[in-house]
Amino acid sequence: MRFELMLPYQIKEAITKHTPVLLPIGVMEYHGEHMAVGMDTLAVTKSLDRLESQMEVVILPPFSYGAASYAVAAPESSGTLHVDAAVLAPLAEQIFTGLLRIGFRNIHGVIHHQTENFSAGMPTDLAFKVGARQAIFKFLERTNGEGWWGAQDMNDYYTQHQSGNDPFNWIKLHPLMDAAIIKNYIFDHAGEGETSLLMALAPEGVEIARVSENNTWYTKSAYNSSSDKGEEVTLKIIERLMERLKS
Repeated sequence: MRFELMLPYQIKEAITKHTPVLLPIGVMEYHGEHMAVGMDTLAVTKSLDRLESQMEVVILPPFSYGAASYAVAAPESSGTLHVDAAVLAPLAEQIFTGLLRIGFRNIHGVIHHQTENFSAGMPTDLAFKVGARQAIFKFLERTNGEGWWGAQDMNDYYTQHQSGNDPFNWIKLHPLMDAAIIKNYIFDHAGEGETSLLMALAPEGVEIARVSENNTWYTKSAYNSSSDKGEEVTLKIIERLMERLKS
């Protein structure tokens, strides 16, 4: 269900049912001459379109203005649109705070940008992780008061934590492609892996004939792309997302 189309009674039902609430996170970045600049966002939003048909979720409007960086290409005429992570963190905090105040407690950000080493983190996902933690800390202090953790009635905090009742699980961040998928698929930038993925998810965002216009090393393997390869990894993405959202 799309959050922007929900009526208040549906929001109340989603809160009661603890329905996963998903925030697609991406960037606008140059992906060669043959691919749409919104690749990283489209990979998430189109995957969630398919996920929505297989399980009950609430999908928020996507956030597409992440820290793309200019590592791949300068912005002039390339389409790369970079927003610094220092700006993103407080914005993410505000978004997550708003969702917590609505009543959601099963919030998930899904990102596909610089996520090959997700455990270490990169600017966009780190900004959203910091924003999530800050939102939870401030929300708990606001609702429970200062010293909430040290209060006597919190003496079973670690027991609750072990049983899964941990407020810091209210918001989680996930890479679209986790380590298990990356191990068995081609993780690249605008090469065979990403081009195949977008060919499967949003074929209108790929003009494969334009691969010949590229003169960059990272796009050379795009000649080997196919929608079949993209479909194969998409199935894995949906499968793993479902596992993580149900855990």
